[in-house]
Amino acid sequence: MTNTVNWFEIPATDFARAKKFYAAVLETEITDMPMDNMQYGVFPFDNTNPGAGGAIMQMEGVKPSQDGTTVYLNGGEDLTGALNRVEPAGGKIIMPKTSIGENGFMAQFIDTEGNKVALHSMN
Repeated sequence: MTNTVNWFEIPATDFARAKKFYAAVLETEITDMPMDNMQYGVFPFDNTNPGAGGAIMQMEGVKPSQDGTTVYLNGGEDLTGALNRVEPAGGKIIMPKTSIGENGFMAQFIDTEGNKVALHSMN
């Protein structure tokens, strides 16, 4: 096993709003992947190389939360850019860019759905 995490799902109550938020913050395209009884949007990923992929999902019984596991998304070369797009896209920064020493930088925010999510970069 090269990575412990291989997939994540971010719950949404308003799929279109969540998709728009993450597309704006990460400056990326979220690909719709229709499934029975749920809306599902996949973040870009390369399943031929080690790493994790993930998606936004809306379905009955799934509820966004600020409690529990925190997903760290790739903030790019320098997470400042992505972090600067959080509040204009409708989110709220709860931890500004913070040094974690030789492991780079992190920040946390609440997305438009009420999930606590983090960003990471080396710069």
